Amino acid sequence: MSGKPNSGNIKILLLFLALIIAFGTLYYTQSIVKDLQERQKKFVELYAKSYEYIISTASESSDFTFLFENIIKRIDFPIILTNAENVVNKSLDGFEVSNLAYDSTKTDEELMQFFADKIESFDRIYTPIAVEYGGIVLSKIHYGDSDLINSLKYYPFVQIIIAFLFIIIGYVSFSYIKKTEQSNIWVGMAKETAHQLGTPISSLLGWTEILRMNFKSPDKVLDATEEMGNDLSRLEKIAQRFSKIGSTPKLVETDLNELFENVINYFKRRIPQARKNVELVYQSVPKTNIQLNKELFEWVLENLIKNALDAIESNEGKIELILEEKADQVNIYVKDNGKGLDFRNRKDIFRPGYSTKKRGWGLGLSLAKRIVEDYHKGKIILQDSAIGRGSVFLITLKK
Repeated sequence: MSGKPNSGNIKILLLFLALIIAFGTLYYTQSIVKDLQERQKKFVELYAKSYEYIISTASESSDFTFLFENIIKRIDFPIILTNAENVVNKSLDGFEVSNLAYDSTKTDEELMQFFADKIESFDRIYTPIAVEYGGIVLSKIHYGDSDLINSLKYYPFVQIIIAFLFIIIGYVSFSYIKKTEQSNIWVGMAKETAHQLGTPISSLLGWTEILRMNFKSPDKVLDATEEMGNDLSRLEKIAQRFSKIGSTPKLVETDLNELFENVINYFKRRIPQARKNVELVYQSVPKTNIQLNKELFEWVLENLIKNALDAIESNEGKIELILEEKADQVNIYVKDNGKGLDFRNRKDIFRPGYSTKKRGWGLGLSLAKRIVEDYHKGKIILQDSAIGRGSVFLITLKK
């Protein structure tokens, strides 16, 4: 069974974390709202006590400037003063309301209904504070939330909605990108299959024609059958490669020098067909054995060499394969003196569907990365590249 995490479980975990953050934000914000409401209530109680004090000392010569300047004028939430029967008070200056916008062009009857509705909505949240004198309720103070509290009440909901919209847009976008990449992979795999099979099949057709033309010449028949055997071996190798994609390949101890020589000999027979004079140079080391899958790793080297050949636009070129052995790892360098590419795109070149070639389908390096990193637990990077100076790929494998 695969040890990789299930994508469905990851989505559930991310959704769970998003809900925790959302409810945490909501709880924290609402706790602040409750603290502010409690402070608001104490302010109104102080306001009521101030009125009671003013009433009790109305006959005395007292200075009430402090009360009005430091308490009443500092109130920033809506207040409606009513009598004991919850009818809004009215003075010569107008209705006794503060911080509450209303349409003064309406009739008194309409305004009284408006205030009655407001009082009812206020009293659903806060119990009105009574102003008493001698045990008699002279007035009631009805009050509502300030603009700050109202903003804090609804802010977390707006934040949660925006966050979920962002998550939905991000999920849809990433799903589209993933779907596009998968489509590119399938198209690329189909083209890669056709490309891989095309060369040996074309060769077999050619040798078949030679056999028909020279069936009476034993020497030519022998040469043709030998080459046909090589092409059939190539087809068998291609079938083995594709059969290992998507499954865990078996890693066996392999001599890297022998593997490199097989790949180089394969290309040396085919480079002249590309009408290029390209020198393949291999710097070997003493026998180096490492655990890998021979068929798949040859595929990696072939893809890198093919890219290097395509990058060499002149008739003269050089491709170097360097094997470097260290205490705990093996480094493999594939260098070319081709046209190179912008080093800023060093990560994009391994993405399925990305290609710098006009007729490329952007799968070779993606496959190489999967084979090296997923199957062999190694690392492949574009170590260096510059326009007009060539490229250097580095593969690192642990011993």
